[in-house]
Amino acid sequence: NDLAMPLLLKFRVVRPGQRGDYGGVLLSVRRVTIVVIMVLGYIYFRVTDTTASLVSIGLISFAAVAQFAPAFLGGIYWKGGTRLGALAGLVGGFVVWAYTLPLAATHSIGGVPDSFLASGPWGIGWLRPYNLFNLTGMDPVSHSLFWSLFVNIGAYVGVSLLSRPSALEQSQASRFINAFTYAPEGDAVFLWRGTATVDDLRAMLERFLGASRTARLLTDYGRSRGVDWSATHLADAELVQHAERLLAGVMGTASARVAIASVVEEESLTIDEVLRMLDETSQVRAYSRQLEQRTRQLEQKSRELEAATAELRAANERLQELDRMKDDFISTVTHELRTPLTSIRAFSEILHDNPDLDVKRRVHFLDIILKESERLTRLINQVLDLAKLEAGAAEWNTTEVDLRVLVDESIVAASPMAQEKGVAIHAHFDGDVPSIWVDRDRIMQVMLNLLSNAVKFSPAGSGLVQVIVTRADDVLQVDVSDNGPGISAEDQAIIFDKFRQGGDQSRGRPQGTGLGLPISAQIVSHFGGSLWVESAPDAGATFSFTLPLASESRR
Repeated sequence: NDLAMPLLLKFRVVRPGQRGDYGGVLLSVRRVTIVVIMVLGYIYFRVTDTTASLVSIGLISFAAVAQFAPAFLGGIYWKGGTRLGALAGLVGGFVVWAYTLPLAATHSIGGVPDSFLASGPWGIGWLRPYNLFNLTGMDPVSHSLFWSLFVNIGAYVGVSLLSRPSALEQSQASRFINAFTYAPEGDAVFLWRGTATVDDLRAMLERFLGASRTARLLTDYGRSRGVDWSATHLADAELVQHAERLLAGVMGTASARVAIASVVEEESLTIDEVLRMLDETSQVRAYSRQLEQRTRQLEQKSRELEAATAELRAANERLQELDRMKDDFISTVTHELRTPLTSIRAFSEILHDNPDLDVKRRVHFLDIILKESERLTRLINQVLDLAKLEAGAAEWNTTEVDLRVLVDESIVAASPMAQEKGVAIHAHFDGDVPSIWVDRDRIMQVMLNLLSNAVKFSPAGSGLVQVIVTRADDVLQVDVSDNGPGISAEDQAIIFDKFRQGGDQSRGRPQGTGLGLPISAQIVSHFGGSLWVESAPDAGATFSFTLPLASESRR
């Protein structure tokens, strides 16, 4: 189609504006072409060496086809190539190919004399077909391919540099070379100026595509652009380009171009007009890219603003939560302070108002006042200690500590309370327990808090508290377990909060301030460890904490 249709259109064999069976014409052309190729093949068989193999004949054909490569690749990647340059390269390449291969191959049947191959025409040795310009050491096919492509490329480049490309050639070169910079549809640059009617284009398309298909394609295209073709008489450049694209799928690009030119009155463009149109198009594209870049920047700013808003919202919620926690903390501390103060004041008033109380009752009341005072002092110290830990103002005395000795001492310190309740405390050390770098008093505080809790919740008379120290990878783990009533899942989620205590409230509130575990968790966290609990109702509880062996870096 790419070869036949342009010739048929040029010589008026096919007239796009008239009705006719063009499919039958193209079919006849193909049949004639087949016959011509077979005749040429037979003639080549008769005038060349009949003993040549099919492979050698194929190589000669491939060498001929290779002559299209320079113009083909140059048309895709080089804007400077021209039509005259391509024609010069093709003519020169085929002449050299015919001289060095097919012509030389006819000597076996007397087509050329042996002297033509041995000495060259008229005895000029450097014109020998198989040793052109005295080039030796190559087989005939490689030799012909080298010289034919050399002449082909040289003529193509040389003539292209010496000739001036037309406006059409420049626009086509720009569309091919910059194909990936343009969108596949309406954004492509189409340098065209002329006059064409919608009816002429429709009539031409109907000749090759059929009336129903043409109507459907034009309707879809008009709908995409918002154009009513029934109310439009003149066609614009985009419609002409679209019609050419539709025809190219049927008859080839070159034939479609010729067909379009046969029904429109196209005006030639000068180089200045082409450059102006390209410059305007470049400006539009540059503006479009800037607009797209600004849109992306605005989207990025919008995302950043949304992220900042979310952060501010989260910070505000956190501040509100902290404010609520502050109010709860003040309320709880006030309540905890008021309870022992109320007891101290009540019993002090009893002693003051009743100076004649017997010694036994007076001693009992004084003992209550003393215990409540100690409880008040302990609460104040814990509140101050927790405030320092959370503010990062606590003092740390980090030394090398033997954890085995520290655990033994903490058990001895907790033994009086355990013996009073009838609870046994056992310790087990799994393997070697290396020394670590921690604040000895702080870790002792953690151990005493965990042991006192375990004793407090163990059953009287049959309670058992176990302390197990193990080494796992690069940490030491201490487990303090009891056989008490255990801790429910709901209580496990709150016992590390300030002033929150677990246990069955129906059995009475456990003794304590609810600050021991939060303080212990802060201490363990300071040394890079963690504190957690594992328990189930009626199955006892196990409090565990870890201390990294690398704590020496905190020395």
